[in-house]
Amino acid sequence: MKKTMIFSMFVASLAVMTSCTAEDPFEGYSNNGWSNNGNAAGGNGSATTTGELTTFDIAIDKTTAEPTEVATEYFPDEEDILANNDFTTEVAIDLANPVAKTGNGVEVTVDAGHITANHGSTKNVCYVLSGTTDNGSLTVVGSKKYAVKLNGANITNPDSAALSLLSSKRAYVILADGTTNTLTDGTGGSHKAALYCKGKLLFNGSGSLSVTGNTGNGIHSADYIVLNKGNNIYVKSNANHGIKANDGVFINGGIINIEVSAAAAKGINCESNIIVNGGRTTVLTTGNGTYDSDDNEAKGAAGIKADSTLTVNGGELWLKSTGSGGKGINVDMEACINGGNVYIITTGGQYKSNNKTSSPKGIKTDGNITVGGGRIWVRTSGTNGEGIETKKELSITGGEVASYAYDDAVNSKSTMTISGGYIYAHGQHNDGIDSNGNCYIKGGVIYAVCSGSPEVAIDANTEEGYKLYVTGGTIVAVGGLENGSQLTQSCYQASSWNANTWYALTVGTNVFSFQSPSSGGSGIVVSGSSQPTLQSGVSVSGGTSYFGGIGIADGTASGGSTVSLSSYTGGTSMGGNQRGGNFNGWH
Repeated sequence: MKKTMIFSMFVASLAVMTSCTAEDPFEGYSNNGWSNNGNAAGGNGSATTTGELTTFDIAIDKTTAEPTEVATEYFPDEEDILANNDFTTEVAIDLANPVAKTGNGVEVTVDAGHITANHGSTKNVCYVLSGTTDNGSLTVVGSKKYAVKLNGANITNPDSAALSLLSSKRAYVILADGTTNTLTDGTGGSHKAALYCKGKLLFNGSGSLSVTGNTGNGIHSADYIVLNKGNNIYVKSNANHGIKANDGVFINGGIINIEVSAAAAKGINCESNIIVNGGRTTVLTTGNGTYDSDDNEAKGAAGIKADSTLTVNGGELWLKSTGSGGKGINVDMEACINGGNVYIITTGGQYKSNNKTSSPKGIKTDGNITVGGGRIWVRTSGTNGEGIETKKELSITGGEVASYAYDDAVNSKSTMTISGGYIYAHGQHNDGIDSNGNCYIKGGVIYAVCSGSPEVAIDANTEEGYKLYVTGGTIVAVGGLENGSQLTQSCYQASSWNANTWYALTVGTNVFSFQSPSSGGSGIVVSGSSQPTLQSGVSVSGGTSYFGGIGIADGTASGGSTVSLSSYTGGTSMGGNQRGGNFNGWH
């Protein structure tokens, strides 16, 4: 019986309700009469900023304690829980001096250090492995579920897999508390992984396990994999994926570190669903893109690849991809972030081969993306690297989303709806927020920055007849809003802006303070549920920090000077694919 519970993070938001109508005053307009202190504007412009979002890094971390903030554990079946089982028949195996034996329904055979253990139909068997072999392996067969306890076990097999769990029944791999265990395969043969499991693979215990795959994957289950609290697992694959599962990967906890270096390799690769409820999972991919002649497709590496859905309810994901065409998260269906923390860096550029392209992206999904809580930080620096992209719809109702991207920071190929949360979208060479369908802003706090005209901070696909609709939200848009917008909340323009300066936007009793970018689009448009005030050059104390320190909610702002704001009440006559035009509606 399946059971799952979402852990939700409460994120305070500046509630907003009201309306505005505006066309973009900046697209195709020269800087005459506008001042952005020399910051470049234009299609080839570059927008930059400061703060932790631009500097944080990701590295393998085996020692820091796993996060305590988790969601309720998920098990596809109650039988997957170790505590619901009783493996009372222990069979000790010394890898350094293996001995053939038969007893208690178990037969152990040895062939020059390579061990086969067969428990047939015997129930409740636990194989306890210890010792070291530099030329050996263990293969387990049987028709009943079983456990393998790694109790200081170190297996190197120069020719094939180190641990082959060939029973199709559940395999409970127990990492004995306080022990260090290693599994390393060789470069010979055609085996699938250093640790291969034909059935469900269930990790338990608080010992450590290091797996090195030199031929195929590091760890591979033909069914699903469950990782639990206390696990400390490091996987390195030099030839393919780090962790591979056919029917699901479910991370309830643990410290999981993965490094893969092969072209287009994935840290975690699953042909079904991935659910993250706890733990800290760190993935580094360094391989470049490659051309798949079978699929006639260019492919890149990814920290996490799900052929179905990805759900994050708790825990932490730290994902870094440095090769061309690399991605942090790549999902074929939907991605849903309800809680936890997701940190992503990509540094590689676009990969091209045989007229096919794989572009770097922080998060890429073919299905919808929904964000209801948690924290998402994304930074891309390679050519054409988009921050967050869905081929369908994007919905943000809560949490913190911060994307600092080479290309569009947040992009949807269809409808985008923002009704809550804190969102920072900074396109270094393109739009901040870019919806290729309608874009609805109904609430939340949105701080968007573009590179300069003709790009805009918040864009909708007016060329195809779609619009930007604003009915709520607290908005700071460096570079303005899309032409032809249908807005019903009062919007205001500042006559100028200063780089690297702290501003305080006050809407009613709520204050959102932000540090302006080092460079970016011309002009600032602000909006809120009531007429806002804007102060420049303030000092801020207290409050809650967002976006790596460049946004502060409900802090105390002091000093500075009042920025003159002029209202905009224009219509939508410019629409279509026009750029520029007159400034009817600006006063």
